[in-house]
Amino acid sequence: MRRLLVLIALLLLVAPEAYAVRAKDIGAFLGDRTNELTGTGLVVGLNRTGDSRQNEAVVEALVKRLQGMGYAIEREQLVSRNVALVAVTAELSPHHRFGSRLDVTVASVGDATSLEGGTLLSTPLKALDNEVHAVAQGNVTVGGYQLSAGGERSGKNITTTGRVEAGAIVEREVGSAVDYNARSEVEFVLRQPDFTTADRLAQAINAEFEEEISHARDPGTVTIRIPGEFQGRFARFASRLESVEVMPDSVARVVINERTGTVVMGSAVTIGQCAVSHGGLQIEVKSDVRVSQPGPFSQGQTVLYQDPALSATEEQGQVHLVQGTTLNELAAALNALAVKPRDLITILQMMQSQGCMHAEVVVQ
Repeated sequence: MRRLLVLIALLLLVAPEAYAVRAKDIGAFLGDRTNELTGTGLVVGLNRTGDSRQNEAVVEALVKRLQGMGYAIEREQLVSRNVALVAVTAELSPHHRFGSRLDVTVASVGDATSLEGGTLLSTPLKALDNEVHAVAQGNVTVGGYQLSAGGERSGKNITTTGRVEAGAIVEREVGSAVDYNARSEVEFVLRQPDFTTADRLAQAINAEFEEEISHARDPGTVTIRIPGEFQGRFARFASRLESVEVMPDSVARVVINERTGTVVMGSAVTIGQCAVSHGGLQIEVKSDVRVSQPGPFSQGQTVLYQDPALSATEEQGQVHLVQGTTLNELAAALNALAVKPRDLITILQMMQSQGCMHAEVVVQ
């Protein structure tokens, strides 16, 4: 059997060394969150790739949208495919001020085939408080294309979703829920909760400020007392704290995507000694079309019929000793099995069930 290298993931080929990261890359201060803005708008200027009249719900929404903008138009008058109804979204942080610009994402909600070359008309964006916080408008850019000629189509990526860079202007600020300058104590929240990482961060902060000002309250929260010299000057304190470097820890985890056959392993994954035998049964069914031709002067008719053929082959299975303490050793051992990625998924799941693979298996 022709040996095949197992594609686990690109990151599996090289075992990364331990590294330190900044505090700002693994967490943020409690209360420092963004707000989602949404709206419904119109993209015009499409090359007959917009919404069609067959989509009644979208056409009705499109007519109401145009009427709300002051256009006296009825449903029967809407015949152009150069317009598309889109959902518009953006993120507004409490630090954006009046007049700041936001990036905007637009996505078709109807049967438009492409937003390429379109322009988003002025669209109000609201938050959960139902107040307009920004207004979006501008040219839409998409990361692909769609071509059609002679009934044939060719395309790349998705063209019914696009972006308007810096396309929204903030009209109403959200404001932060926390006045950091008035606080004597703050909480730093980790994006990936972990007891070890939280404790390491607290110790690193104490070493940076040369006093015991922080401690890990739980796996996702580090409580920090603001030193007196930084009272009322939180920005300077935050700048220094966010630059503190820490060595993050992680759980041994194997993530499996069965739809694509992709397997990604973390550096903490280890496998105890175990023996693996893998063989495969391949079944192939073919059906050829044959012709039955009657003899001369027999008054018979020519008949087409199916001639099925079934074959089965079993690959030779071999027993391999698998044991790995690093990603490189584990990759070499798995490559020795010469299995396909989807077979690898089954092997890893069985290893985890057997107890020889010390990691959490996540199937997506």
